[in-house]
Formats: sequence, structure tokens, C-alpha cells
Amino acid sequence: MKITNGQFLSIEQLQDQYLNQNKKTQSTETSQVSFQEILERTAEKTDGSGLKFSKHAANRLADRKIELTDSQLERLSEGTAKASEKGIKESLVLMDELAFIVNIPNNTVITAMSQGETNENVYTNIDGAVII
Repeated sequence: MKITNGQFLSIEQLQDQYLNQNKKTQSTETSQVSFQEILERTAEKTDGSGLKFSKHAANRLADRKIELTDSQLERLSEGTAKASEKGIKESLVLMDELAFIVNIPNNTVITAMSQGETNENVYTNIDGAVII
């Protein structure tokens, strides 16, 4: 704490000092990320066909060591398109011993798992299923 001429700083002076310091820190952190980096991060979240993976789904794939091939991604996208054609909102897509819950209106995979990991093979909060 600074002492100026034998006096403590006022609350307003301290407040300005700390608030301005936080603003400088925030603007510095923001400016360090380039537009190119943000664009690349966004592109990594999609598979090229418009199908996106939520952060939760990406974490599940990584945790369960599930790696999808280009062929599997294409088939998953086709399954999602079929569900959309039928008016399904939350779909279970079964493919190659893998199960995906997909939010069809947002074209987003919500979670992913191998079929052997599910208890009793029960899937909830879906209104349709596609087996590909």
C-alpha cells in the first residue's frame, strides 16, 4: 500500500488503481490471440461437413481414446442428415460399435461412447435413432 505525504490512498484512488490495472491486463491477454488462431480453433471443431462436436463430446472421445476416420465422420454426417429428414431433434446414431447423441437442429454431436460402455444399453432424452 502506498503512503503519499504520510497519508494513505483514498478508497477511490485504490479502486481506480486496481480497476485500471485489470483493464490493462484483460486487453493485453485478448490482443495476444490472433485472428488466425481463433479461425483455426473454430475450424478444428467441425469435420468439414458442418457437423460439430461439443466440448463435452470432444472430451469423451479423447477420454475413451476413440478416433474417428474420415469415412466414419462422413457416415456420421449422413446419419445426422437422415435423422434431420425424418424430423428427429435429438438422435442416437449407432455406428461401428459406437454410439453418438446428436442434436439435429444444431448439427452438433453432444456425446460419444462405445456401445459396450453403456449400462444396459439404455439411451435417454432422444426422440429417434439411426443405425448406420
